[in-house]
Amino acid sequence: MKYNLSEITEVIKDRRTIFPEFYSDRPVHKEQIEKILNNAIWAPTHGSTQPWTFKVFMGEGRQKLSDFLSELYKEKFTGENFKEMKYNKLKTRPLMAGAVVAVSLKRDPNSKILELEEIEAVACAIQNMYLTCTAWGLGGFWATPGLIYTPAMNQFLGLGEQDKCLGLFYIGYPKPDYEWPKGHRKPIEYFTEWVEE
Repeated sequence: MKYNLSEITEVIKDRRTIFPEFYSDRPVHKEQIEKILNNAIWAPTHGSTQPWTFKVFMGEGRQKLSDFLSELYKEKFTGENFKEMKYNKLKTRPLMAGAVVAVSLKRDPNSKILELEEIEAVACAIQNMYLTCTAWGLGGFWATPGLIYTPAMNQFLGLGEQDKCLGLFYIGYPKPDYEWPKGHRKPIEYFTEWVEE
């Protein structure tokens, strides 16, 4: 066997969404984020288009993201459509994380690769980020609030019209007393059909 399959399997099975509310104030270092992103870019990509782009918010940059998200929410949702809890999450979560990575699809206008396949590649990159965080003992949370799919978000991130933000990935060390969640999945028999003849 080329690698330790049992360790790889454990990392995959141990991956969890851990919300920023459960992060401690232990700092996440730039070198760690670089390692996470270096692993992200080894995701499969049809035609080797590498359609991902990352904007990392750390330190005071998190406040810029917090202000932008909360103000955009306040602008878009008024009256009875405004939900205080949603607003508060958008405002406070970036400040609870050690870093927030805006992960986006950057389209090559001349690419012959279907947009769906490019989205799939970026999703695989995010899974690599999750697995790297898990191996490090870092919490990760892939958030997709509706605001990220707006032209205002594209402008904030410096994206082109044809590009798409596909998520905000929050990263932080869990609090010392946080118990890493257990997961479960149905057996593969529920999802698998074997065709052997």
